[in-house]
Amino acid sequence: MAFENLTSRFQMALRRLTGKAKLTENDIDEMMREVRLSLLEADVNYKVVKEFTEEVKTLAMGEKILKGLNPDQQVVKIVNDELTKLMGSEASELNLEDDLSIILMVGLQGAGKTTTAGKLANLIRKNNSKKPLLVAADIYRP
Repeated sequence: MAFENLTSRFQMALRRLTGKAKLTENDIDEMMREVRLSLLEADVNYKVVKEFTEEVKTLAMGEKILKGLNPDQQVVKIVNDELTKLMGSEASELNLEDDLSIILMVGLQGAGKTTTAGKLANLIRKNNSKKPLLVAADIYRP
């Protein structure tokens, strides 16, 4: 749910640039303000958000438009490249070699923790021949 909200907010921010023949600094500032708010509302660390938005803005302002791309498509490419650089392009494996491995999931209500925990447990069971145990430790569960 949190990623869907973030995705839709990113799409709305980038949609504002659609159809423009040339992007101005004001267009990019407005879009980056929306991206910044979206990331902060998704509980991304302030320093990470600041560095990310500054890097995207710098690249978007200084980038020559690639042949065959519209300016808005170019910005989408820059955002995608920077997110990939930030998050990493390689998948990392879980180290479950110990007899007991504990994975703690924390987040807001409705963020998808229970669903993700179930999917993760199923993946661990299938790929690692382990028998995961899911324990709810909610203070309040509606």
